[in-house]
Amino acid sequence: MIQFILYVNDQKRSSYFYTSVLNTEPELDVPGMTEFLLSPGCKLGLMPEDGIARIISPALPHPKSGNGIPRCELYLLVPDPEKSLENALSQGATLVSECSERNWGHLVAYCSDPDGHVIAFAKELD
Repeated sequence: MIQFILYVNDQKRSSYFYTSVLNTEPELDVPGMTEFLLSPGCKLGLMPEDGIARIISPALPHPKSGNGIPRCELYLLVPDPEKSLENALSQGATLVSECSERNWGHLVAYCSDPDGHVIAFAKELD
């Protein structure tokens, strides 16, 4: 199992956002961690910034110091990138780049979630 964990300011807000964007319910949603199965063997986790700060600070800076700075990209292959982008925007995402053909052979739209993490909605070009 591979798990990617995003540090979020508001776990409840982010859980609601990703439930809508991923069109799936979390497998785990308890105080301190929300988990979504993205594909067999791969999960997306959402952990409150204050929770992880208790583990990593003072050796590392508090994650709040990086809010709004792009720190990762969640690249999702979807059937309709434009529709996925519209849905994310309706849930509070911020537009980063309109849907367009990219030179690596994908049609891709970019936005950022409420914490500034970049989300790409993509599909292979025919």
